[in-house]
Amino acid sequence: MVEDQIRGRGIRDERVLEAMRAVPRHLFIPESERSRAYADAPVPIGYGQTISQPFIVAFMTEALRVSRDHRVLEIGTGSGYQAAVLSALAREVRSMEIVEPLANQATATLNALGYSNVHVRTGNGYLGWPEHAPYDRIMVTAAPEDVPPALIEQLTVGGLMAIPVGSGSQELRILRRTPKGVEVIDTLPVLFVPMTGKPR
Repeated sequence: MVEDQIRGRGIRDERVLEAMRAVPRHLFIPESERSRAYADAPVPIGYGQTISQPFIVAFMTEALRVSRDHRVLEIGTGSGYQAAVLSALAREVRSMEIVEPLANQATATLNALGYSNVHVRTGNGYLGWPEHAPYDRIMVTAAPEDVPPALIEQLTVGGLMAIPVGSGSQELRILRRTPKGVEVIDTLPVLFVPMTGKPR
């Protein structure tokens, strides 16, 4: 998977490649779907949600340039796989999931596999996790129609956010918060599940 689908398609950050090698992707996928665990495609995980294809996980992770001193917020825990990859690179990962059974299952999987620097919470991702803000990096794995203002507010100045945006046609945006606002530094056409919950 790593050599053909990830390094072979241009991902060069060795820390990201090593994290992708180390995390047992099949253990984050329902047993009935595990034969597809290492295919370069999204896989259903229940409740209308999916685990993203390996290349997209690696692309978004590399784009955020996560370092060991960073605190990362993830919106859309899903199975917990992306959080596990981030945990190998960051000091701390806080991950929010609106579907409570998925949050519970991800917590159990992450705990069983020893990812002690990941904290999962059930909640509305549009609101972020303000009690522990600001965050150096924010990873969003479901698509809102617009970038939620609360997430921008919870990002440090100089921090990066990866977020798919749009309904129907979507683009992955890599954003940087600056003293004057937010700049878009990269985009890629993508297709993610819609972000649920309500902006407030």
